[in-house]
Amino acid sequence: MEAADYEVLSVREQLFHERVRECIISTLLFATLYILCHIALTHFKKPAEFTTADDEDATVNKIALELCTFTLAVALGAVLLLPFSIISNEVLLSLPRNYYIQWLNGSLIHGLWNLVFLFSNLSLIFLMPFAYFFTESEGFAGSKKGVLARVYETVVMLMLLTLLVLGMVWVASAIVDNNKASRESLYDFWEYYLPYLYSCISFLGVLLLLVCTPLGLARMFSVTGKLLVKPRLLEDLEEQLHCSAFEEAALTRRICNPTSCWLPLDMELLHRQVLALQTQRVLLEKRRKASAWQRNLGYPLAMLCLLVLTGLSVLTVAIHILELLIDEAAMPRGMQGASLGQVSFSKLGSFGAVVQVVLIFYLMVSSVVGFYSSPLFWGLRPRWHDTAMTQIIGNCVCLLVLSSALPVFSRTLGLTRLDLLGDFGRFNWLGNFYIVFLYNAAFAGLTTLCLVKTFTAAVRAELIRAFGLDRLPLPVSGFPRASRKTQHQ
Repeated sequence: MEAADYEVLSVREQLFHERVRECIISTLLFATLYILCHIALTHFKKPAEFTTADDEDATVNKIALELCTFTLAVALGAVLLLPFSIISNEVLLSLPRNYYIQWLNGSLIHGLWNLVFLFSNLSLIFLMPFAYFFTESEGFAGSKKGVLARVYETVVMLMLLTLLVLGMVWVASAIVDNNKASRESLYDFWEYYLPYLYSCISFLGVLLLLVCTPLGLARMFSVTGKLLVKPRLLEDLEEQLHCSAFEEAALTRRICNPTSCWLPLDMELLHRQVLALQTQRVLLEKRRKASAWQRNLGYPLAMLCLLVLTGLSVLTVAIHILELLIDEAAMPRGMQGASLGQVSFSKLGSFGAVVQVVLIFYLMVSSVVGFYSSPLFWGLRPRWHDTAMTQIIGNCVCLLVLSSALPVFSRTLGLTRLDLLGDFGRFNWLGNFYIVFLYNAAFAGLTTLCLVKTFTAAVRAELIRAFGLDRLPLPVSGFPRASRKTQHQ
């Protein structure tokens, strides 16, 4: 063989080893995410649904749980996708010739983006509908009962749903872009139909993030306040503990001797009041046992961090709005030929990249908090060891929609300059200046409005409670005025 042939063989062998290495790394990463998600779902599922006397129902629920675990692992991978790419780019810039990070390259990161895109399509369009129909199916009438009969019914229902969605997408494409080329492109199921459908789903996810994230940013202050010990200021905890103990003892006597009162008693209401007083007493005990550092330093620092992160988010979006008006390069678009490790995607270097990653995670957590705090999705909130299988499926679908829209959301708001990799950059609406500009303006306005309204109201209420003004008979702003009936009593 000639030297040129040996060179070709060595190049092919090197490419083969690189592909095998990327497959192994991707498999290990996904296996880790899968194990973590399986542990999480195991703690939230309802054990009664998996230990029933009917083995068929238990088997169906176990299969559906594995599909949900796969979907949740994909959602977690979508959340980590953009931060991992930003950190990898900075590592490649700092250590370009390090032997131990040769496995970290642009090919691996592009492959991870494409895998997340593929698995997100697979989960949203096939796996989650299959899991829902599978748990609700009973088999066709007259057929032999069993898991296989449920599979047949689920496959038929899934095919009908696919035809329905395909027709809706085809009609929507004809209305939005009424030309022969766009309609014919939808006949290519893999190259055009799935990306177009996922683009619509991603757009809905980005709109959902626009609503949930400002609400979550406002709710983060109250949620953090419930988890941490607040400063005492002018409060007397001993007096509050004694009052709580006396009220609990009085309610307990009324429950134990219901016949001693002339008026009829609502026993369920009394039990709820006792539980509320017990919870309040536990919180007061926790505050009394807390150290001075934890009480006087932890809560203010946490509130200050939340305020700084929220302010940075709004400031970044405001700067991005100005960049959209000045420079066309600020528009989100897909990365075509550029590779990672050539230039930093932050003007502040590695420090700016760390800030970007923190902001992305903070906004994702805030969006989840806002999602479960909204009245529309309040019923989907999972409960510890008491979440039904259909509720788990609904949670996995919603979390996947939110997480898969996170890279598009972050790039649209200008939180990072890293362009969307893989098929994420093929969304047509990302090139529309008016949509991107209005989205940024709406996010900045809603976040500022929610922050000012909620933060000022929370600070005012805490000060009023700290100084004891809420116990006065005078009406105080921020607290409901007592009714005349209550005043006479």
